[in-house]
Amino acid sequence: MQSQVTQLIEHLIHDEHSPNSISQMMSEFSPDDIALALESIPLDQRRQAWENIKQANRLDILVEMRGESRQLLLKELDDSEIENLFADVDAADLLEITDSLPDRLVDLALKQMDNKQREYYQQGIVYEDDIVGRWIDHELLIASQSIRVAEAMRLLKKATPNYTDMIYLVNRTGRWVGCVKFDKLFKAQEHEPISNLIDEECSVIQADTSLSKAAEQLEKSTLSALPVVDSNLILLGRFHAGLALETLRLENEAQQMSTAGLNEESDLFAPVKRSAATRGIWLGINLLTAFLASAFIGLFEATLQQVVALAVLMPVVASMGGIAGSQTLTLIVRGLALGQITRSNLKSLLSKELKVGWLNGIVWAIIIGLVTYWWFNNSMLGAVIGLAIIVNILMAALSGVLIPVLLDKLRIDPALSGSVILTTVTDIAGFVAFLGLGTLLLL
Repeated sequence: MQSQVTQLIEHLIHDEHSPNSISQMMSEFSPDDIALALESIPLDQRRQAWENIKQANRLDILVEMRGESRQLLLKELDDSEIENLFADVDAADLLEITDSLPDRLVDLALKQMDNKQREYYQQGIVYEDDIVGRWIDHELLIASQSIRVAEAMRLLKKATPNYTDMIYLVNRTGRWVGCVKFDKLFKAQEHEPISNLIDEECSVIQADTSLSKAAEQLEKSTLSALPVVDSNLILLGRFHAGLALETLRLENEAQQMSTAGLNEESDLFAPVKRSAATRGIWLGINLLTAFLASAFIGLFEATLQQVVALAVLMPVVASMGGIAGSQTLTLIVRGLALGQITRSNLKSLLSKELKVGWLNGIVWAIIIGLVTYWWFNNSMLGAVIGLAIIVNILMAALSGVLIPVLLDKLRIDPALSGSVILTTVTDIAGFVAFLGLGTLLLL
């Protein structure tokens, strides 16, 4: 499918004056594929392509677009186009895009909703973007706990929502009682009370649970969906496998983008000034850390002037510390994301990583020391860089464990900031160890 989307992108760019062919080709793709294609073309061509999309499909495509892409497109539309766009919006779609809309457009969309959808929106908007209560699916099979199997079977004759393999039972006040799997229902006698078939292993998700925790809970349940309830056990809706997969995909994408200091909502063809400003912040942070490392190098200027070989070998020390630290950092960030790291095992984990660092430090110190001796014919220089390698790899292991843990405690994403801090620490530690030992042993 990816190659077909690529063909659509090429088609949108090169056949911009053939609206009929563009419209026909886009009718063969899903909304998320078209959204991806639109985000992959320059803004002026994106606006032209938008004109060739059927009105009935536009809202679905807008919902699938990234936040920044959505904002840029909405700026190009006049009020009448926007009003038509939101004519059939439901609560789930509005919750998806509300952060990209000014208040006046949110109010416009709410006015065009029916009372039920407006209620769903008000129910979801009180939760943060990463909480399951915001993304509840309201299409589910609900029945009273007092009905019999025959009545439940008649309920199944209606349209069954996707990811449905059970009926949710409630009491008269709407409180969740339990769930009944279809396989038990099909095997039961028609006159049997449905409450006799309740699955005792069916758990619930509290509405204030994080999306990542909800996805983990659903995975462990082996079910396609789980009921979502509030603090009073009132059944609000459900969280299904489709939402869980979407959660995991977005988390993975966010982590990949954050390692470069970028937002997953960023548009590929965002205005140059906006993109430059966003990236410039992290370039500035990197520059500060680079100057900090340079300042420590400057303390050993006299040593470098007398032993030029130290300057030649400095990148080796920095590189070894950097790669060793990034390996540990990646392992710890993953452990934090999976909830594997606690106070109880942190000390043992730190001890293990220091032992790994010590072993690798010894091995590579010997190798690099021998190469340095062969290269410069100076055994003391080989000993200096060998000792510096050991110190830097040990510091990398220590920093790779402690930095992400401390950042996580401070509620700062370790995947976003950890690598910048780690690189600074290992560079400074490596340079100070290498040049300090060089000053002591070579001069």
